[in-house]
Amino acid sequence: MNIVSFQDVSRVYRNGDHEQRALDHVNLRLEKGKFIVVLGPSGAGKSTLLNLLGGLDSPTEGKIVVAGKDISTLSNNELADYRAETVGFVFQSYNLIPTLTVLENVALVKEIAPKALSSHEMLKSVGLADHIHNFPSELSGGEQQRVSIARALAKNPEILLCDEPTGALDSETGVMVLRLLLSMARDMGKTIIIVTHNQNIARMADVVVQVKNGQILACEEQEHPLNVEEVDW
Repeated sequence: MNIVSFQDVSRVYRNGDHEQRALDHVNLRLEKGKFIVVLGPSGAGKSTLLNLLGGLDSPTEGKIVVAGKDISTLSNNELADYRAETVGFVFQSYNLIPTLTVLENVALVKEIAPKALSSHEMLKSVGLADHIHNFPSELSGGEQQRVSIARALAKNPEILLCDEPTGALDSETGVMVLRLLLSMARDMGKTIIIVTHNQNIARMADVVVQVKNGQILACEEQEHPLNVEEVDW
């Protein structure tokens, strides 16, 4: 079952007479419950694709359907509802509020997400049950990233969008975070979409989407994706 469909989608940025096609007539279909890696060099259009999928930007041309809803026609208020209900975000920067505890950072989503899950349970699922009263400054980088994942999960989204989620982490902590993301797809049925330039992460994916110069070069399903432990980091 397709959860994402890009139909002849372009995103053009204009500055005076200059025109930049960040995405150029992209067609893409992604299935629900898959661990998907969008791979490509800097400037390829990966982040633009993610921003469009997350409702942070709108296409110049074409149609984007997510979970049966055409998000390319939504108003700003409707896009805000879509972001609250359908997608979760995990960025390379953790975007935690320093004056709030770990638990309070995660519990914030209850204000915007109608189907929010237990903050305590989500922190337990990422191995941080003993840190709920700590502040972000008292945590390691990997722990802060896990808080951001718990917060995204607490929204109970259908799709989790991750932009270079391990880019600022050491290899050991990065593996821990990837193991967690992979288990979300395998055990919880979430659709995980990771944007990266790291070829190793792609070896774990059910589907690898290769992007270059604003176009999809390939979208290939891998019959035998590797486990985290099988990848040489």
